[in-house]
Amino acid sequence: MVTALVLSGGTGTRMGINTPKQYIEVKGWPIIYYCLQTLFSHEKIDAVQIVADGMWRKTILDYMGYLEGNENDGTVPKKFRGFSEPGENRQLSIFNGLEDIRKYAEESDIVLIHDAARPLLSADMITACLEALAGHDGALPVLSMKDTVYYSEDGISVSSLLERARIFAGQAPEAFVLGKYYKANRALLPDRILQINGSTEPAILAGLDIAMIPGDEGNFKITTKADLERFREKIEDRPE
Repeated sequence: MVTALVLSGGTGTRMGINTPKQYIEVKGWPIIYYCLQTLFSHEKIDAVQIVADGMWRKTILDYMGYLEGNENDGTVPKKFRGFSEPGENRQLSIFNGLEDIRKYAEESDIVLIHDAARPLLSADMITACLEALAGHDGALPVLSMKDTVYYSEDGISVSSLLERARIFAGQAPEAFVLGKYYKANRALLPDRILQINGSTEPAILAGLDIAMIPGDEGNFKITTKADLERFREKIEDRPE
């Protein structure tokens, strides 16, 4: 069983607007709708769990009823398993989602973690991530570094040069064996988990075997207004 855990609990403070970025409408649909469309329609995704604040859940449910393949009848897709509470930080939100998923999934099942603010997720990326997981504890897409990378001890002057060929930027979705990943996160409670920034960090700290696959430049995360405009342009150029 593969469960997609969609993170939609962020407040989007860096955008400087009141509406969290994942609920901003672009071409008639909130940003979260675009990744949900891809996840719900993917044949390898069996269930979807969403981390979202209570005040936005009705909005998600209202739009979810019009996902392609759901007969546009306004009903909630059968793959949807429920909402989870946002945590104090992103990783605690993930942990809350894992706790809920474990109520209906097996320890050997797979969890695929994705950000609602990455709307341009492709079906091919989901497939590649799940296939790469075979024989490993986890898998994630990465991008190689195009620019020279420097290390600074004080943030003011350059301390050393890093080997660019060995440095990668992680993306989402990230796939993990549910039981192993849950234990890796639980081991960081109660305080260390608050210092985690990336979904794969707990797995690495626990010594799990994580495979890398080529990422997708187009699968960017909407963080700034410039990102939002970039996404808007891509969507507006799509044929109806």
